[in-house]
Amino acid sequence: MKERIHSIDIVRGLIMIIMTLDHSRDFLHPGPSPLDMQTTTVILFFTRWITHFCAPGFVFLSGVSAYLAGQRRTKRELGIFLLKRGAWLIMSDILIISLLFTFDLQYHMLILEVLWATGFGMIILGLLLRLPMPAIAALAIIIIFGHNMLDYLQLPGTGVTGGLSKLFLSAAGVFIPLSAGRSIVVLYTVIPWSGALLLGYTFGSLYKNGYDADKRKRILRLSGISAVILFVILRLINHYGDPSPWSAQRNTMHTILSFLNVTKQSPSLLFFLITLGPIMLLMSFTEKTVSPFSGFCRVYGNVPYFYFIIHLSLLRLLNMGLALMSGLQMKSDGSPIVWQVQGFGIPLWEVYVFWIAVVLLLYYPCRWYGGYKRTHNQWWLSFI
Repeated sequence: MKERIHSIDIVRGLIMIIMTLDHSRDFLHPGPSPLDMQTTTVILFFTRWITHFCAPGFVFLSGVSAYLAGQRRTKRELGIFLLKRGAWLIMSDILIISLLFTFDLQYHMLILEVLWATGFGMIILGLLLRLPMPAIAALAIIIIFGHNMLDYLQLPGTGVTGGLSKLFLSAAGVFIPLSAGRSIVVLYTVIPWSGALLLGYTFGSLYKNGYDADKRKRILRLSGISAVILFVILRLINHYGDPSPWSAQRNTMHTILSFLNVTKQSPSLLFFLITLGPIMLLMSFTEKTVSPFSGFCRVYGNVPYFYFIIHLSLLRLLNMGLALMSGLQMKSDGSPIVWQVQGFGIPLWEVYVFWIAVVLLLYYPCRWYGGYKRTHNQWWLSFI
């Protein structure tokens, strides 16, 4: 039977549960941006903001898991595994996620989302494995702390160079035409997110066999607290670390929201600090946690890819079913992502009901599959 580290599965499972709230809101409550200070409400803002922890946590823990996978493989074997795993995740976005978003069997539009960025990060890590750990850690820090220097540069916007810069450096929901009638939508850009994965790989060394648990918790807590403090300092200075500075709003609460409203696409330094810092703290405090809720979270954390695909599929079916029940025509309103059916949307409180229902509905399938993975050794289980 395969051994797992409970604290990692607990945190990853909590991330998957919160992620479902974000996707529930995306599919079922389209409308004005929750992060627009002129139109948002406090509850709508935090419904979106709390889910900021999901993507960086998912990518960071993918790096941690990559290190743990290397505990039972040689460097060469791990490198080959990461190349294959990365390619599989990229193809999952192209073939599965793109189909779920567009319902276009001819794939006129390819959606590059979090699986694409994570997969490419794994490929990069697989190519860097021969480097010493300090070098990988230094590269991760340089990417995370330095990539906002691109905010001050004029990157190419057209041609092959422009397309590559959007794919790898600066994408924020951009469209890249491939040919007549075909294009790519880049929602997650490679290099900044790869920095989080490389950082996770270096932190994975804290979980190697025989490592002192108390020392691990101290390092995680010191790193997490330092990240949050640095976030506050840089955000108060308001000059570097995020392309969107905060500003005074119409009331105190919305000014606080503006302060917290950091940029996810492309992920800024401040975004990483305020998300990865608390995640490190949570990892330290769940080291020996035993409770019904932690056990509940572990079920989803055991099978992140499996849960990711089936929860998106279920929400897509709910989206289309509710739209049809409302008598709406199933056609795009001009947006390339077809879930935004013209005139469709349910109240935010109903989104929360569907979120809880989807999570609970998938509990037993995830528990069954997690048990199957722990007791079987087929090669494909490492990919799903």
